[in-house]
Amino acid sequence: MKLHELKPAEGAVKTPLRKGRGTGSGLGKTAGRGHKGYKARSGSGTRPGFEGGQMPLVRRIPKRGFTNPFSKVYSLVNLKDLDRFEEGTVVTPELLKEEGLIKKLNDGVKILGDGELTKKLTVQAHKFSKSAKEKIEALGGKAEVI
Repeated sequence: MKLHELKPAEGAVKTPLRKGRGTGSGLGKTAGRGHKGYKARSGSGTRPGFEGGQMPLVRRIPKRGFTNPFSKVYSLVNLKDLDRFEEGTVVTPELLKEEGLIKKLNDGVKILGDGELTKKLTVQAHKFSKSAKEKIEALGGKAEVI
């Protein structure tokens, strides 16, 4: 079988309806919209969330809280994940992204102290938790803030 020999299954494809192409087509004149009224007009149809004049759900539900527009979002990496690197490696945010430990850099990378590290590494990140810094330096590695 070749690509040009492929065909859809029997009955899977219907010919599209051609509206407004004469009375003989079955969908001529008003093109299935009926006579007059809001829905018969061009450009009719309500916006998303419109509930016919009733107070919409989005406006009925009470609003709470506040989102700080200046907050920073850090990509988090645990120490146990850094154990895959070889002894003496300089671990940078770019290397973490290449290895798939973080999806994107966001506002920076923060190293957390979950798990154990068994190798001496030089870790470069934007932030370190206290325990992560202690564990890295206890093995003779470096925790460098970028």
